[in-house]
Amino acid sequence: MASTTFTFPVSLSYKGKTMLLENISTATTGRDLFIQARKAYGWSDDDEVKLLYRGKKLKDDDAAVVFTFTDPPKKTPKIIVMVTSSATVSKVSQQTSDPLIRGLDEELQRDNNKQQQQALSSSPTLFWGPNSGQDRNYKFCKFEACTWQSFGHRSIDSTPHAFAARRLLERLATDPGIVAIMKERELVVNTLGEMDPIDDRLMQKKQQESNGHACLLGYNTNRGLRIDLKLRTEDLSGFRPYTELVSTLIHELSHNWVSEHDLLFFLNYAQMRAEYMYHHAHHTDNIVNGSTTASLAGFGGLTPQHIFPTIMEELRRDMAQYGVQPNMIQEGILQRCRELDDVYTKSTFKQRRLGGGGDDGGASASKSTSRAGSARERALAAAERRRQQQKE
Repeated sequence: MASTTFTFPVSLSYKGKTMLLENISTATTGRDLFIQARKAYGWSDDDEVKLLYRGKKLKDDDAAVVFTFTDPPKKTPKIIVMVTSSATVSKVSQQTSDPLIRGLDEELQRDNNKQQQQALSSSPTLFWGPNSGQDRNYKFCKFEACTWQSFGHRSIDSTPHAFAARRLLERLATDPGIVAIMKERELVVNTLGEMDPIDDRLMQKKQQESNGHACLLGYNTNRGLRIDLKLRTEDLSGFRPYTELVSTLIHELSHNWVSEHDLLFFLNYAQMRAEYMYHHAHHTDNIVNGSTTASLAGFGGLTPQHIFPTIMEELRRDMAQYGVQPNMIQEGILQRCRELDDVYTKSTFKQRRLGGGGDDGGASASKSTSRAGSARERALAAAERRRQQQKE
């Protein structure tokens, strides 16, 4: 059965105004529609015309029929018209790019280069050298800094931004001395965070529990599930001294084993401080931007001979508020220092004998001190016995 051809009007919509084309039929092709549209609006063949029907772009050289109605349409078919004059096309084609304006590709490349430079300059591992970083197994898993919503910080204030606080937390976590402690003690801390400098209710609660004596600069939640440090000064104008922050971090790590601030706690803390200082004192060949990592950690010029007296002086100051004296645990501290002296001396001799450098002091310390673990355990047990005798 032959198809029936019939005519009907079509509505052209151009710039919000409509125009009817009469005598359009089911035999009208795309080419025919373009010819009639140009004639209706007075456009020349040089003008670029686009016709859209039912969301589909029609082609001006299409010989196929556009409308496939079997019956006359009840609603007038609508075609959207867009046009670019030949003068506009010629003007655009003759224009050259402004050398002072970057193109999209150049802008994307510039942003990528800028992000890479920022990542390199702000990387905490690069602070300690290109080969530094946390251990793969024993590490801090996450870092959380306080945002300005916590204490009213705005970008115009002198208070360091939360990004700087996070970089400081990462710097602490990648400190070679801290990494050595984490590996030696096989520690994993889920989150290292910044203590709210103004409204930290957990800090206030712990202050009340300790009668205002402790927990001012940090606290340990659930034996290492989370450790928070008070990074900022009281006036929020900057960060606390790095050596103070490291000491606080080691203090909180010691709470992974002992909760109370008793002799056992301070013995464990002092031994960890010794491990930290010995690592930096025996790695003076690690140079970063002209400085040793020991200098970057605030221990420039520290020698192994000064470590034990330095730790004892710190303990006299810290333990006084808890009513205990460091002389009751000095033998255990001195024993640990001797162990570390022996470990690093053997490691240095081995490196010189083999004629190689290599930074295996931390690994050697872990292996050797594991053999001396019984000595530390005896010292801890002795400290625990003295603590029990004091209670009795």
